[in-house]
Amino acid sequence: MLGLMAKKVGMTQIFDEEGNLVPVTVLRVDPNTVIALKSAEKDGYQAVVVGVDEMKPCDPASKKRRRSSMASKPYAGQFPEGISPKKTLKEFRDFEKEVNAGDSLGAELFEGCRYVDVTGISKGKGFQGVVKRYKFGGGRKTHGSKFHREPGSTGQSTYPHKTFKNMKLPGRMGREQVTVLSQRLVKVDAGNQLLMVRGAVPGVNKSIVVVRAAVKK
Repeated sequence: MLGLMAKKVGMTQIFDEEGNLVPVTVLRVDPNTVIALKSAEKDGYQAVVVGVDEMKPCDPASKKRRRSSMASKPYAGQFPEGISPKKTLKEFRDFEKEVNAGDSLGAELFEGCRYVDVTGISKGKGFQGVVKRYKFGGGRKTHGSKFHREPGSTGQSTYPHKTFKNMKLPGRMGREQVTVLSQRLVKVDAGNQLLMVRGAVPGVNKSIVVVRAAVKK
């Protein structure tokens, strides 16, 4: 399976070969550096570990506080010699292309691919009630009604006098891992390292998403 990490740029629209206007999400592919290769003999499965976003090495002698963009000595020790530490790492199992440690992968990896699966962290919406979180209809809005946007009864009036698990109640909404399957890959711009995917992609702009060759198409 082919896969890369990319950054969500935003949405726009382009015209396809037939002149139809297509809404697309633009994904920028920064160089995906191959960090390590895992084999079935040593690790029990085959996989490729890639990383993006370079980090600066942290000086242990410096009294300044280490920033998130700096790699500590234990973290930097897992990278092979000659490869700078990367902030984000991802493992892709059963990689279909022959690669070596230190290779750089880009958008050209998806040339000839028609559909992709995109995984990202959805936008966080904070603490929400049941009307917004689960689309509850609510009660009447007329004068005298005492039930507007409340969740209603959640427990039992008799034994066991408790609320069961998995009830639809107010709580944190969003900021969860979401995968959108079989999105059409409209265009691959290898020169600018851009992927244009039809439709919306989970996550905020500038967030990292994982793009894989579609498993169902």
